[in-house]
Amino acid sequence: MKAVRFDQYGEPAKVLAVEDLPLPEPGEGEVRVRVVASPVNPSDLSYVRGYYAGVHAEFPAPVGFEGVAVVDALGPQVKDLVIGQRVSVVNGQGGNWAEYAVVPAGDLFPVPEEFPDEQVASFVINPATAILMVRRVLAVPKGEWLLQSAAGSELGRMIIRLAGHDGIRTVNIVRRHEAVAELEALGADAVIVSTDAPIDGQVRGIVGPEGVKYAIDPVVGETGTQMFKALHEDGRMLVYGSLTGEPIRVGEDPRHILAGRRVLEVFWLGYWLPRLEDAERRQLARDITALMHEGIVETSPGHRYPLGEIGAAVEEAETTGKQGKVLLVPA
Repeated sequence: MKAVRFDQYGEPAKVLAVEDLPLPEPGEGEVRVRVVASPVNPSDLSYVRGYYAGVHAEFPAPVGFEGVAVVDALGPQVKDLVIGQRVSVVNGQGGNWAEYAVVPAGDLFPVPEEFPDEQVASFVINPATAILMVRRVLAVPKGEWLLQSAAGSELGRMIIRLAGHDGIRTVNIVRRHEAVAELEALGADAVIVSTDAPIDGQVRGIVGPEGVKYAIDPVVGETGTQMFKALHEDGRMLVYGSLTGEPIRVGEDPRHILAGRRVLEVFWLGYWLPRLEDAERRQLARDITALMHEGIVETSPGHRYPLGEIGAAVEEAETTGKQGKVLLVPA
């Protein structure tokens, strides 16, 4: 089979390469799947650069944490799955950027036949992240304000739709003025451009001088620092990414950090998913399915690339203003 791998951390377009490998055999409790499509997610590219906490590469390392596939072979002790069944695959150690992958049976999510492959390819990571952050970890009440950065991303758009569905108001941070009208049409209650003025002041001008109680940030750096400043004295902020690779400065103004009870915490889906009970995982899958039927957690499809064009695929995935989720299609 063909698979994308890398033998050192670095810029994805430079270090990723397609290799020929033996077809893997599933062990006890494992399943071999034939990959149909796999998205190029920010987490994949952070992993290749060596920035993704929690997953350490053993070189040469496989890539690709998510995708849609067809069950190809069953290992011993695997039940409730059949050969030929279409599934969503969460590959916690990477490996979905390949023609075939072997994963634990518990990392497969059976999906409704009516969903197209491009939706099933992104069935878990973004939808589960949005649902768990908004509904479970922060548990944002109806009517409250939720502040988020990177609002124009696929996940950011998903959070806008989910918040509107749940009666939550959103303040959304973008870098380009061109994105403002588009996000407002999507249902965003307020959109601010980070370069217009300090984020802290813009946010308080919308939600009130006391600040916002709930915030979600994948950017960190100066954006995250300004968002933390915009928090209410009892505010909570979740960091779920590090697009800039820079730190958040929370202690530069002692009067701010020592007043109230502001909480800064991290969210990593790789921590949460394994800790969900079986009943909770099934409920999460049902929630994703229901919200996908309503168009709340759907993913905009982008360009499709074969494995041999991995360099072009990862470059487009990080192009500012790109439309839709870039997909790798092994076949």
